[in-house]
Amino acid sequence: MLKPLNSGNDGGTARGIMLEFADATGLSSAGKPPRRYLWTDAFAVCNFLALDRQTGDAKYKLLALRLVDQVHGILGRHRGDDRRTGWISGLDDREGQMHPTSGGLRIGKIMNERKPADPFDERLEWDRDGQYYHYLTKWMHALNCVSRITGDAAYNRWAIELAKTAHAGFTYAPPIGGRKRMYWKMSIDLTRPLVPSMGHPDPLDGFITYSELQAAVRNELRKPTGLDLGVEIADMAAMCSKGMSWTTDDPLGMGGLLSDAYRVGQLMVQGYFDQGELLEDLLSSSLMGLESFIRKNPFAIPADRRLAFREFGLSIGLRAAGKLRGLVDEHPGLFGNANRLHSAIETLMRYERFIETIEKFWLEPANRETGSWTEHRDINGVMLATSLAPDGFLSI
Repeated sequence: MLKPLNSGNDGGTARGIMLEFADATGLSSAGKPPRRYLWTDAFAVCNFLALDRQTGDAKYKLLALRLVDQVHGILGRHRGDDRRTGWISGLDDREGQMHPTSGGLRIGKIMNERKPADPFDERLEWDRDGQYYHYLTKWMHALNCVSRITGDAAYNRWAIELAKTAHAGFTYAPPIGGRKRMYWKMSIDLTRPLVPSMGHPDPLDGFITYSELQAAVRNELRKPTGLDLGVEIADMAAMCSKGMSWTTDDPLGMGGLLSDAYRVGQLMVQGYFDQGELLEDLLSSSLMGLESFIRKNPFAIPADRRLAFREFGLSIGLRAAGKLRGLVDEHPGLFGNANRLHSAIETLMRYERFIETIEKFWLEPANRETGSWTEHRDINGVMLATSLAPDGFLSI
């Protein structure tokens, strides 16, 4: 049973959540078939790494590494109910194990993907498998975190191979000209779009994630060939050109913008790039979205009409904003627009109290008995743990 927030032991609560998750999804229990889902598992890897550093208990790092192996071995291969077998990439078993992300990774949805001749059904599409770009970038980030913590460059190389595969599969040039665009959802083998519209923040997510991966290998003396992401970064930068608006009043989307802002700040501190204008854009977009969101009085809505994981996206993002404030304070000379950034962050931090509002609400046992929680139990629990112990996910 999860402890209430006022227990004063957020780390202990996060440990309990993650150990329950490991058992329930077949990660630590040999008697249960593995149940893998890419988005949830990306956050889970980062959480286990955070708990490893907090506790010094090696079992958490082992769980993170075992989870990476399971994700690659399950979501990097075709489904059991598919006539196709083996690695999605088409590589033989030996080469597939050496390059497990070179074909991309399945989402892990319950239903198989829509066949080419099947009619599009928007409701069913949410339950069908395939590949999501924004899930792949979360996994790239998780792999890079593993590489940073373990010192094993193989994980970062797998992340870069995944970035190249995802970029080639999801981006396209319109037939009549204009800048590149992206598909939102692709087939398992990346040969056809399942949802052709573009996810609003996907180019931004790609630009920042690719830059994170590139920064991680820039100082390697022996860089393996083919791992430069310069072309892909340039493509994403063009799609994120001036005039794009990132504003959203979706709590998960706002949290993503704030987490991205903190990643941009960290990359600036590392001396990788100068993106002060983008940083300002992300903060102003987040603030506009937050103001719109709060006007709807969302925290007065009953639990059975709320989606916890979307709210945890916001609480994680607000924690990122607090960390970004620390970066700006520590490096005032690095941020040429430090005064404006500090003012924007301080305005955002007026909403910091909602971190506790969100966490406390969902730590109440009665609220976790509703269908809105139990239907998304894995992702809800893991993202709650991220909110309670965010360093593993937020740090690059």
